[in-house]
Amino acid sequence: MKLYRSFATVGGLTLISRVFGFVRDILIAATLGSGWVADAFVVAFRFPNLFRRLFGEGAFNSAFVPIFAKKIEGEGREAARTFAEDAMAGLVFILLILTIIAELAMPFLMYGLAPGFEQQPEKFDLAVLLTRITMPYLLCMSLVALMSGALNSVGRFAESSSVSIVLNVSMMVATLLSLWYGYTAGPEAGVIQAWGVFVAGLLQLALLMWGMKRAGLTLRLKRPRMTDDLRRLVRLGVPGIISGGVTQINIAIGTIIASMQAGAVSHLYYADRIYELPLAIVGIAIGVVLLPNVARQLRAGDEAAVMDSQNRSLEFAMLLTIPAAIALAVMPVEIVRVLFERGAFTAEDTASTASVLQIFALGLPAFVLIKVFSPAYFAREDTKTPMRYAAISLTANTLGSIALFFWFRDIGLRPQLGIAIATTFGGWLNAWLLWSTLRQRKAFVADARLIRNMPLIAVASVTMGAVLIGAAHVLAPYLERSQGFLSQSMSLTVLVATGLLVFSAIILATGVMSLNQLARFTRRGS
Repeated sequence: MKLYRSFATVGGLTLISRVFGFVRDILIAATLGSGWVADAFVVAFRFPNLFRRLFGEGAFNSAFVPIFAKKIEGEGREAARTFAEDAMAGLVFILLILTIIAELAMPFLMYGLAPGFEQQPEKFDLAVLLTRITMPYLLCMSLVALMSGALNSVGRFAESSSVSIVLNVSMMVATLLSLWYGYTAGPEAGVIQAWGVFVAGLLQLALLMWGMKRAGLTLRLKRPRMTDDLRRLVRLGVPGIISGGVTQINIAIGTIIASMQAGAVSHLYYADRIYELPLAIVGIAIGVVLLPNVARQLRAGDEAAVMDSQNRSLEFAMLLTIPAAIALAVMPVEIVRVLFERGAFTAEDTASTASVLQIFALGLPAFVLIKVFSPAYFAREDTKTPMRYAAISLTANTLGSIALFFWFRDIGLRPQLGIAIATTFGGWLNAWLLWSTLRQRKAFVADARLIRNMPLIAVASVTMGAVLIGAAHVLAPYLERSQGFLSQSMSLTVLVATGLLVFSAIILATGVMSLNQLARFTRRGS
């Protein structure tokens, strides 16, 4: 239950962050809609946000945490602090150079980030400007990621899990400023949003520095030097970042291809924001907590504990992810309409975004499984195998996205649906490769509890989905845009509560989880 408790800490704070994120995106959708300014901002935000996901949500930790944790266990805190300072010096040096180069070469980089924008010069120029403003966020996130890894290794998850809250609040303030000054769907609104991202990076860094001070791990910035430990970090880190961030890289590839269709970038972004709620709460919580936990157990030679941690992580992930995926698949229109359809966001935008969301939902379990299986490799300092599988997945996603995008456009379907299908397929391919190799190596063996509970979770989820379809039909008149936001949000809340009650009742009735287990789960220190 201590493992579940850590999941709850990270997942709970991530939930708070995502609630703020939804409010942020509701404001952005109402302000920018899916027009050319929205497309430009999404591209400008996608680039630093990709690195935030790669570094801040577990991928960087795949290399840093095992080394840092072993330093603490074997050589003490001072040796671990020295290693962290060397890593920080190297990161700052490299990313500072990359940031300067990117700032100078941004017009050329934009041809790679959004080639379709070239056909609309004002969109292209605005995307260049906004990305230049947000670019320094990468440097802040490199330091935030390193400090998060250090705090996670000593069992402190609150500060690192709160950084996204800071980002969302900062962007909400920026959006409210745009509305205050009347900058609706104009380039000025995009500029204010970009500065909101810039300020968020500074605030996030300040939060993590405070957390490190509280943990007695204050780091000093010193001249970079190449040590044996740093060479090892680089050797493990590059493959780890690629493999750990494959889902986000897939989304970034989709954004590049979608830039060739007006509005497609925004529709993918809004759908991505919705399905990432369960992905963040479950997948990221598991990825952040499981890696240091398994690394410590391997260090102690406790293989039984390692296997139990992996089984309970998979069980916890599917317990929350499968019902979430089915809920998103059976009522995507209702969710998108209530969250975004107002102001500049039209009914046509709702239909396009909902169709993308429905396909993304089918891949949600796969994206979470990647987060579950990857730490089993990373904790053993095997980052090359996940990187190879990530490369296979990325290749399949890229080729599939390009082929389906143009085919769907030629036959009159929404081309962004082709990107969503390819992304979903790439996720399942990657998850299957990771699982099959772990099984062959006997590094993951399903225990009796997992084998018993998985079919029951599936049955409970499908039953919940059927109930949701009926409930959505009954509540359809109250979910229309004409009913107003209060009526819509209350009706959607009733739908969510109904699904949760049905699923929970079946889970408790079948013994997947008992009331006693729920009580222990919420009791501190259990």
